[in-house]
Amino acid sequence: MENSQDVREFLMSRRSRITPGQAGLPAYGGTRRVAGLKREEVAMLTGVSTEYYARLERGNLRGVSESVLESLAAALKLDEAERAHLLDLARAAAPSRESGKRRVRAEVRPSVGRILAGMNGTPAYVRNTRMDIVAANSLCFALYGDILSPETLPLNLARFMFLDPRSRDFFVEWNTLADDLAAALRTEAGRNPRDRALNTLIGDLATGSTEFSTRWARHNVRFHRSAHKTLHNPLVGDIELTGDALELPGEGLTIIAYTAEPGSHAQQQLDFLTSWSTNRGHAAEPAPANASTARTTPPESGTQNRPFVE
Repeated sequence: MENSQDVREFLMSRRSRITPGQAGLPAYGGTRRVAGLKREEVAMLTGVSTEYYARLERGNLRGVSESVLESLAAALKLDEAERAHLLDLARAAAPSRESGKRRVRAEVRPSVGRILAGMNGTPAYVRNTRMDIVAANSLCFALYGDILSPETLPLNLARFMFLDPRSRDFFVEWNTLADDLAAALRTEAGRNPRDRALNTLIGDLATGSTEFSTRWARHNVRFHRSAHKTLHNPLVGDIELTGDALELPGEGLTIIAYTAEPGSHAQQQLDFLTSWSTNRGHAAEPAPANASTARTTPPESGTQNRPFVE
């Protein structure tokens, strides 16, 4: 990806959203010719000359000190994810550093697979930084229905979200989750700009989905740590869950675990899915290496294949 273009568009988009009043500057009468702050206003707030800031906004972050970047982040009122993204863009611009060359794992250690399998009553999957689901437990397969199975691993969440029409039925709050996913990919692209597979994925999404390309152009970034989601399951209907991200340090992998409020209707739905998954005889398949030999046994007749009702 072109670092200077990303820097330019990111800084311009952040500058345009801050009004003089929000920045603590006097608002004079008359019509302003630019949305948000002017370059000279950002330069003043950052403590640099207008010419120096103009150089930054042209996309040249080479040699910029961390103190200037921190001042710029404060001037633009960047949040935690945006500040980290700015620093990532600056690191990628440094020619003397090996930046953005991290190995992206496509498999999980057996011990991680055992952790997944042992999370009874908790749907969980493991994804890498490119949003590939590389492992999941049996309850997660049940939650995702025919979308996710040992045979479909690895499944890329971004491709599913933006290129598979089934995602709009599965993710009830599709627009919100699509915003979050595009922002998470933008964050990862800043961290790992030389990941060819990631860049190919982003290119495919941009050409194949106007929903993605529109969101990508906003340059929004975010950390995915916890999110409330409403998913549609063919057995239990709409189910409201909280997804928490648990990073595996040094692995480049993250466990996403879904939970429900104790005593809630969603917890009853999860309990039903747990029972259904157990009775179905679907062994946990935490590692994609086993996908070729895994078999899906059709549900037995009786209560196992009836939709959940309270």
